[in-house]
Amino acid sequence: QVQLVESGGGLVQPGGSLRLSCEASGSIKSIHVMGWYRQAPEKQRELVANIFSGGSTTYGDFVKGRFTISRDNAKNTVHLQMNSLKPEDTAVYYCCVMRVDEPPYWGQGTQVTVSS
Repeated sequence: QVQLVESGGGLVQPGGSLRLSCEASGSIKSIHVMGWYRQAPEKQRELVANIFSGGSTTYGDFVKGRFTISRDNAKNTVHLQMNSLKPEDTAVYYCCVMRVDEPPYWGQGTQVTVSS
């Protein structure tokens, strides 16, 4: 089992920044992907960003250079730096990690609200 603890959500004004963090514990061997998804009300969950064990990254199309994902393997932590936030970025953000040949593990979610 893998346990995930997220932090860093909150309320921010349009154009502002937030940094999300997620620490993994438990059976953390063989984690090969760490990332973030988000779900807004009445919308499907969508990929925000993933980072693979080798360091390669993927981003959702809507990110457009505004967000940066990073990974600290020594601390089993993944971070998501979000800049130039827009009201449409408002959602619950979920940390997700994947081990080889297993279903994904999900965090409890952290609310991000972008509003003036």
